[in-house]
Amino acid sequence: MNPSQAPILIIGSGIAGLSTAIALAQQGIESLIITAASELPETNTAYAQGGIIYQGEDRENDSQALENDIMKAGGNINYIPAVRQLISEGPRLVEEILLKKAKVPFDKNEGHEQYHLTREGGHSATRIIHRADESGKAIEEALLTYAQTLPQIHFQAGATAVNLLMTSFHASDRMLRHAEARCFGAFVYFQKTKNVEPIFSPHTVLATGGIGQLFLHSTNGKFSRGDGIALAHRAGCRLENLEYVQFHPTTFFQTSGPRFLISESLRGEGAILINQKGERFLTKRLPGLSIPELAPRDQVAQAIHEEMLATGAPCVFLDISHKPAAWIQERFPFIYKTCLRFGVDMTQQPIPVVPGAHYHCGGIWTDLEGRTSISNLWAAGEAACTGLHGANRLASTSLLEGLVWGSRAGEAISQSLRRHGLPEIPDIEPWKSETGSVDPSFLHQDWLTLKHTLWNYVGLVKTQLRLERAQGILNELSAGIDSFYRNAALSDELIGLRHAALVARLIVKASLRNRRSLGCYLREENSI
Repeated sequence: MNPSQAPILIIGSGIAGLSTAIALAQQGIESLIITAASELPETNTAYAQGGIIYQGEDRENDSQALENDIMKAGGNINYIPAVRQLISEGPRLVEEILLKKAKVPFDKNEGHEQYHLTREGGHSATRIIHRADESGKAIEEALLTYAQTLPQIHFQAGATAVNLLMTSFHASDRMLRHAEARCFGAFVYFQKTKNVEPIFSPHTVLATGGIGQLFLHSTNGKFSRGDGIALAHRAGCRLENLEYVQFHPTTFFQTSGPRFLISESLRGEGAILINQKGERFLTKRLPGLSIPELAPRDQVAQAIHEEMLATGAPCVFLDISHKPAAWIQERFPFIYKTCLRFGVDMTQQPIPVVPGAHYHCGGIWTDLEGRTSISNLWAAGEAACTGLHGANRLASTSLLEGLVWGSRAGEAISQSLRRHGLPEIPDIEPWKSETGSVDPSFLHQDWLTLKHTLWNYVGLVKTQLRLERAQGILNELSAGIDSFYRNAALSDELIGLRHAALVARLIVKASLRNRRSLGCYLREENSI
């Protein structure tokens, strides 16, 4: 392939990356989507359960109500133009892309004429469409199937981005290194061949998802380890709001074994939170609310945390067993089957739950079209920060965010190519591969150290002492990781660990700067 005619490089295959590629394809522009996963459907999008915001029953008045809900959940520090862009463009894109083109099989009411709408925490109206409790999976599969019919879109699984190609670092021509820095692709590790090769591109899009795997308990998939943020930071990109990590109130709890998301839509359909005595404790911890289970996530998560501290219990419980068993199995088939696999029949007993790392409200700074602070580098979805979420994300805005800003980025890249043409792809020095081996036990232990450190010291509630302790541990950990990274043969796990360790340090650094509790960021100033 001629480097000057390379397709647009999109790193990440979730809703943001696919939406970008589809928008580009509509303009006849080729793109290459790469993912570190060995199979394409392995994305954070596929793990989303609850649904995606569409439009409320009262369409005329719902826009202002939704804006109010997003702002209230975000602690009123949201970037209002981003909020309004989501609201104005979201319903049209849901209809055009998800419903008409991808034909996502969202649930409909009994007459099959209208989509079934549900409600989640923080929403003042019923406005969310869904596919049972596997909405993200349905969206990912339908979008991917549609994208694969478009000849302009190419895919490469098992490809891990190592570093972005930057004129300021990699151009052989030293004069280019002193000009304005711009991105022209990435060095990519191909897992099958175990080689690192450059992928040249006139524009590069980071759509790598979140950071949940940095924490011991998380609802996120395997590759949510902050790859995009690490790549952007090393390239000199502006980052924003990294300390705002949202913890979902209800993650399935067991003393050993995997955690998984228990969708907020259970509470939207009438599930209540109880303690070990069977008491509905939220009515006391969140007084004045008619349905405290539907308060914003930060409030519910904090209330659960306080209840666990007060009672010494390792978890609380989410109870929907008062609903008909057949209805529960039909409405929440994935959660029902998964809970049953671990010995919990949610039709007969409450589900043990704890808060878990869920969504990153910060990330790579972008404008309203997905541009980063570096020329020819774009970001969309959870890896990006448009200011939409402020200090806390409102439920079911994440999938819509990926759709809106993925589409926007694709359209803006198309306009840039028409206006400015293809930028020059400079010559580079070849990648120098190392051959040293890494003891697998080191990687395993380093991951455990990182996850436990983030969970224990940078978890739901932060203190100055905890953050300082985390900083010391992570600095030492990163030094060790960097040491064997420089001399070892690469693997996806080593690259991911290096990315994760950097992002963990960046989150701690941002947290040390911010002493104000707001939204999902909880700080206890007087506690040591």
